[in-house]
Amino acid sequence: MNWKQLISAKRWGYEERLSNEQFDARSEFQRDYDRLIFSSPFRRLQNKTQVFPLPGAVFVHNRLTHSLEVASVGRSLGRIFYNSYKKQNPLVDQDIPLLQEIDTIIATACLAHDLGNPAFGHSGESAISAYFTGKGLEYKSRLTEEQWADLVSFEGNANALRILTNNFNGKDKSGFALTYSSLAAIIKYPCSAIKGGDKNRLHRKKYGYFQSDKESFLKIVNELAILKEEEDVYKRHPLVFLVEAADDICYNIIDLEDAHRLAILSYEEVEELLLPLCKDDKLKARLTQLKDEESRIGLMRAKAINTLIGATSKVFFDEQEEILAGNFSKSLIDALDADLHEAMLKIQEISYKKIYNASAVVEIEVAGYKVMEGILEEFVPAYLAEKPNNLHKKLKALMPIQFHSGSDDVYERIRDVLDFVSSMTDLYALQLYRKIKGIEIATL
Repeated sequence: MNWKQLISAKRWGYEERLSNEQFDARSEFQRDYDRLIFSSPFRRLQNKTQVFPLPGAVFVHNRLTHSLEVASVGRSLGRIFYNSYKKQNPLVDQDIPLLQEIDTIIATACLAHDLGNPAFGHSGESAISAYFTGKGLEYKSRLTEEQWADLVSFEGNANALRILTNNFNGKDKSGFALTYSSLAAIIKYPCSAIKGGDKNRLHRKKYGYFQSDKESFLKIVNELAILKEEEDVYKRHPLVFLVEAADDICYNIIDLEDAHRLAILSYEEVEELLLPLCKDDKLKARLTQLKDEESRIGLMRAKAINTLIGATSKVFFDEQEEILAGNFSKSLIDALDADLHEAMLKIQEISYKKIYNASAVVEIEVAGYKVMEGILEEFVPAYLAEKPNNLHKKLKALMPIQFHSGSDDVYERIRDVLDFVSSMTDLYALQLYRKIKGIEIATL
């Protein structure tokens, strides 16, 4: 793979249009970023769980604030790489002019990386998958093996690509019409569901596209000359590594900050985890001058993120030949020097033990699982019924027109329902569940 082909301003759905044909202050990639910021799917992330239940009196991160922070870190990673590359290749702006936009491409992909996640975090994904191994098992005989694999392991990463490229009913036929490079940078697992699930191979741990969107996926990888590994499996676009690193940095560090606010972790526990990442001999003295614990943690968080940005961007620059050749097989975080890697592993260990298994987190996961399962068991049979009764018709009418593809294909009709359900915010899903189950009566 090479940067000249990997960085393309060609726009999805408008392939014949010249880039920046009406040149102004914004590049094609800056347009991508702005389109996402002002989009409805991005705004809905405000009411989707990141880790902790959505805030009452105490602020914790939701999917939207997380995505904005990831974009900020991603932009820095991209800019550092470009500056390093230009120092080594002074004529880069002449040879590969679009490379100077690499920070904006990464920031855009960071904004989009969680767009496909359903309500209630990973428990929402699990509930969708579990439905088809339980009450939805009756549909298996009517689907191909590849289609069934999509349903029994619902994947938010694949759903993000679908949201950005699919021609939903009544919407722009070109989807979000993002550039090919921005789209490729979010495809963390460039393989089909049936080829994914390999925990020993980074790019195949999960999968990156649904069978309904295979043509779109192939169009992207072929346009950018991304390496093919085998049938239905490709190597990652190199920028995926930086998007992934930005996400890894943010959730590992920020979850500690939220856990302290919710009294899950003490200040001393957070300090012990963050200080090894700060790499500042004078920091201890500065911390003693701050009487407020949140301010202390905020300072350590900033220092830790700064250290990790510098370290991961260096790994990416140093390993770019292996990455471009498709031979780099670990995340940038896993490739850090031993002391930083060990510090990150310690954070992950404590996070799984004390944060992700905290009662408030488990409670929202269980509740979310039940809510999503309950919605699916009503809408899937109603939408797929060959002879719909009155209830089926009323449930079907609750689905917005954009999710009615008009297809007679069973798989496509199931995708219609999943498009609807996965787009829901936590609050909307809960309210709809209560109403369709008769727990709460709707009022005008």
